[in-house]
Amino acid sequence: MTNILLTGASRGIGAAILAALSPAARIVGQATRAENGLIAADLDQPGAAADLWHEAVARLGSVDVLINNAGVFEANPIEDDDEAWRAAWDRTMRINLTASAELCRLAVLDWQRRGVPGRIVNVASRAAYRGDSPAHWHYAASKAGVVAMTKTIARAYAKHGILAFVICPGFTMTGMADDYLASRGGDKLLADIPLGRVAMPEEVAEMARWLALDAPASMTGAVLDVNGASYVR
Repeated sequence: MTNILLTGASRGIGAAILAALSPAARIVGQATRAENGLIAADLDQPGAAADLWHEAVARLGSVDVLINNAGVFEANPIEDDDEAWRAAWDRTMRINLTASAELCRLAVLDWQRRGVPGRIVNVASRAAYRGDSPAHWHYAASKAGVVAMTKTIARAYAKHGILAFVICPGFTMTGMADDYLASRGGDKLLADIPLGRVAMPEEVAEMARWLALDAPASMTGAVLDVNGASYVR
């Protein structure tokens, strides 16, 4: 059975991914606080990603698939004072990009050392390509970094059987998306989605399940959009 480390597993898309994969894999999930068997790891803290990796290996014996889903979506208006703006920028980069990069690095090094294949599935965002609101420069930049990093991993390590994929959801019906829709005028935002609704967590989870277990190797480096045609490339 496939062993999987999944970050951001406590709610929203992460909880849906956990449910979708549970029948077919052994999964260790991460959350900021320990609950329901999840590993507690505050990815805003130095060393947390490495500690998480080593704890996952201790629990599972080995990790075959890494799914980076943890992330934050917090406003950072440019009108804030310099120190507050930099702090918010740094926090989002640490959680959304740096922690994912640390885990990807540890996974690749482990798979290379053991001479085994592996898969990475990174959850980014439509914002990586389309951008986001004026208060979310940092969020869009962090997700663009995730996309570029994943493509680089795919190109560099395919010869070792290490595959990497990205999912770019648009608005998804999670608490985070609900709050944003309400704050920005839900009807106006929905009018920008040709499908007429936001994605459901289960739809994104099905993409993650398929990439983790079934997607053909030749798809490595692919970016899958789940945004109701609100942004097409």
